[in-house]
Amino acid sequence: MTYDFHKLLEVPVEGPMLTGELIIPTNARSLVIFSHGSGSSRLSSRNNFVAKVLHQHGIGTFLFDLLTKIEDTIYANRFDISLLTRRLVEATRFLDSLPLAAALPFGYFGASTGAASALGAAALLPARIGAVVSRGGRPDLTGPGLAHVRAATLLIVGSLDVEVLALNEQALTVLPGTRRLAIIPSATHLFEEPGALNQVAELAAGWFSNYLQPVPQPTS
Repeated sequence: MTYDFHKLLEVPVEGPMLTGELIIPTNARSLVIFSHGSGSSRLSSRNNFVAKVLHQHGIGTFLFDLLTKIEDTIYANRFDISLLTRRLVEATRFLDSLPLAAALPFGYFGASTGAASALGAAALLPARIGAVVSRGGRPDLTGPGLAHVRAATLLIVGSLDVEVLALNEQALTVLPGTRRLAIIPSATHLFEEPGALNQVAELAAGWFSNYLQPVPQPTS
């Protein structure tokens, strides 16, 4: 695998600086920004696994810490969806200021509670975010913004993650645009079963490949 860009970046947001890893494969067709779940970080082994599969499909990735280490010690911050949504929006706008990234269509991949901030940010940036994938997500935590998501949304849930599955089935009735619920058989919340996470990654890659379209270039 060859890359046009692979670097740790400092992302300016309101208050602190956040660290993120931007990887853009050669001839990338799109860029997916990850929003991790509570208590996790850009180093999440599951999100990094998904990111590597996306690279194989020509999709760039940006994994970043939504909270500083000090902020993360305050438990309430992990569930402050409004704060995390703002951070995700700010990170998206930062990436849009980088020519190499700005030339690509953007999508979000949200895990667990991170799915709520991903969907909330997509509702605020309808012209920029073309697709969202949720892994074992909590779309119910998005609040009223869920009804304003225009991005094509794929909700992936394990069949044994019963409570979260019910919440995602409810969310499917609220999402207004293109949406789908994919259920991974015999999988639990963290998709730790053999092959389960790979199924998640391949579903995500297919969804982003289908729904992230090239950014129109200005005509001279």
